[in-house]
Amino acid sequence: MLPKQAVKRIPLSFVLLISLLLTLAVQKSFAQASEVPTDAETIAAGEKLFTQNCKVCHNVQTKLIGPALAGVYDRRELPWIYAFVKNSTKLIESGDEQAVAVFNENNQIQMTAFDFFSDEEILSIVAYIKDQTDNAPVAEAAPAATAAATPAGQEELPSSYLNAIIIGAAVILVLLLVVLFMIVSTLSKYLRQRDDLSEEDREFVETRNPMAIIRSKAFIGIVVAVVTAVVAKGTIDALYSIGVQQGYAPKQPIAYSHKIHAGDYQIDCNYCHTGVTKSKNANIPSPNICLNCHNSITKGTNTGTVEIDKIFAAVENNKPIEWVRVHNLPDLAYFNHSQHVAVGKIACQTCHGPIEEMEVVRQYANLTMGWCVNCHRDTELNTKGNGYYDRLVELHEQESDQPFTVEDNGGLECAKCHY
Repeated sequence: MLPKQAVKRIPLSFVLLISLLLTLAVQKSFAQASEVPTDAETIAAGEKLFTQNCKVCHNVQTKLIGPALAGVYDRRELPWIYAFVKNSTKLIESGDEQAVAVFNENNQIQMTAFDFFSDEEILSIVAYIKDQTDNAPVAEAAPAATAAATPAGQEELPSSYLNAIIIGAAVILVLLLVVLFMIVSTLSKYLRQRDDLSEEDREFVETRNPMAIIRSKAFIGIVVAVVTAVVAKGTIDALYSIGVQQGYAPKQPIAYSHKIHAGDYQIDCNYCHTGVTKSKNANIPSPNICLNCHNSITKGTNTGTVEIDKIFAAVENNKPIEWVRVHNLPDLAYFNHSQHVAVGKIACQTCHGPIEEMEVVRQYANLTMGWCVNCHRDTELNTKGNGYYDRLVELHEQESDQPFTVEDNGGLECAKCHY
């Protein structure tokens, strides 16, 4: 603490100057924050731009590939943010201290230039970041992931278990027959050795030869019934498995890991599969989408540079990457991704399983007609915000106290999927 004499020597003008500077700094911070829009329309536009362009490398609350963006409008001035987003490399090369610091703190990974963004679009992204900073989302309960991992209509008793039960029952039956045969044979042998049997009893024992049991119509009928049941079950299973590729996991030309990309780095499925919300097909990402990240990230987590080099080779040689299709529906069945994802709000995991945990993608569900039909029977239709369904829901509620499902909206009509 300063002595009283020293305090008295501090000019009043110096104290006022310090106070003025602190006030201006606080006012500037509040002024910049107040420049960020807070209306719902701008925030929604910013969320869309953020999801499509930024989410692959940035989270708001936590660091991903790039830094966490919460409060960035307080740490940086808006003109600086505009310049950095449009061309971070140019700003770094100019020697800007803040840009160089950000570049070094994040392993010198070059940020993609978004020079096609206007200041208003970047400001809308900042508005979304501010909204997410001020209203940090609460972590959802874990059971949601569990529910998504078990698609509607999943068989409760797999066919392999049923086969095991039938085979086990047949083995037990054979063992029982063997035991009974041994018991009858032992008793017959014992009774034949007795001298106190009457002629009638001895005749009965002689006629009950174990071989006679095997030749009996009852025994032959049981054996024929068991064999017929096993053969019939095997034939039916074989017929039902035609075209079903559940568990199919082909080797791909590039060892791409969904566990690393969608799991560890939480890259949104829509970022790579761009057609999933607007097209019948989810589409396989083109190499230029891969290079949005891998122009800077040239070494893979598990495979080093070998697999990533294949992407560069495909681009340089102008040859497509020949990915092997995993999920195949017959030509007679029509399925529209956008209808289910954009309108129905169905999570990818509902049909594809825990894709974020798969090193190698496999077909999770059996994708049979029965599987789809059961899903339509059980899934409640998302009608919120769509006036088209209001009258339908009203009529449904007059007749039933059950939820309005896809089936109630004609989801089981043949022409919905076959036309």
